Amino acid sequence: MFRRRLRPPSGVQPIPRRMKDPSQVPMDRLRLTVMRRLDGLLSGDYGGLFPGHGTERGEARPYVPGDDPRHIDWAVTARHHEPYVRDMISDHELDVWLVLDASSSLGFGTADSTKHEVAWSVAGAFALLASTGGNRIGAVRSTTAPGKSRPDLYPAQGGSAHAATVLSGLRQEPVDGDPGDLSGALDLVGRAARRRGMVVVISDFLGDRDWEKPLRRLAARHEVIAVEVLDRREVELPDVGLVAVVDPETGARRLLDTSQASVRTGYDHLAAERRGDLAAALKRIRVDHLAVRTDSDWVLEFVRFVSNRKMRLISARRSA
Repeated sequence: MFRRRLRPPSGVQPIPRRMKDPSQVPMDRLRLTVMRRLDGLLSGDYGGLFPGHGTERGEARPYVPGDDPRHIDWAVTARHHEPYVRDMISDHELDVWLVLDASSSLGFGTADSTKHEVAWSVAGAFALLASTGGNRIGAVRSTTAPGKSRPDLYPAQGGSAHAATVLSGLRQEPVDGDPGDLSGALDLVGRAARRRGMVVVISDFLGDRDWEKPLRRLAARHEVIAVEVLDRREVELPDVGLVAVVDPETGARRLLDTSQASVRTGYDHLAAERRGDLAAALKRIRVDHLAVRTDSDWVLEFVRFVSNRKMRLISARRSA
């Protein structure tokens, strides 16, 4: 049986379908991409990724290599004549702060995505994962663009609508010539984060190391995760002849003859040395380190990081 399609009377315009907010489309795509691959990974364990610092002290347990010495319970240690640590019971509502580097070097990319696009996607993945657990999301966008007296600040609040607003603001593309202010952004988070929680810093960590001291101060109070964003041309140099390279933050230009093996070898050596120094600095500060690249599956690296961190935390609890 066929049904006749009804048409509106002459002169009456049909009601248009409600169009989807274009700014929400990337969020929906990101949610499908990340949460589908994380499905079941964190089930049954609330503190899988966000154990945070709690407000209540848990039971004391013997110290094992890798424990934070700041958690040593000196009274119990004196009674047992061996070191004991006391873990904190995690709160069920944490403040999770995202610090996104918006310096112009993040606008570089030689693969399918720029570093900024990957950095924003990783920030969105952390925000989505945190918001599903009822945590509050706050963010700081590190920028010194014209008209900005300080980095952009989004106060920590709960709800998926606020998370979408935060990620929409973080999606702004870097401005050419903007060196960013990662150190100032970390100081701003230190003042704004009144409750102990988690801070996720997403940057390529190029340039000066003025971020080390504020990052160390944050790590003394919060759980900190440092996400390093890389492009393949920052790791290895191809043989493409004479190339003019430009520093996007300072505008400095230089010609490189990539056909010379000594130039490519020296570049690779300096890149590996810089990455090694960065990893060592983050290890000294005692923050977790996740590296993602524009030419690889960042979601896979993110899932591996979440899984490994969850297993490490579960093992620490079982050994308590």
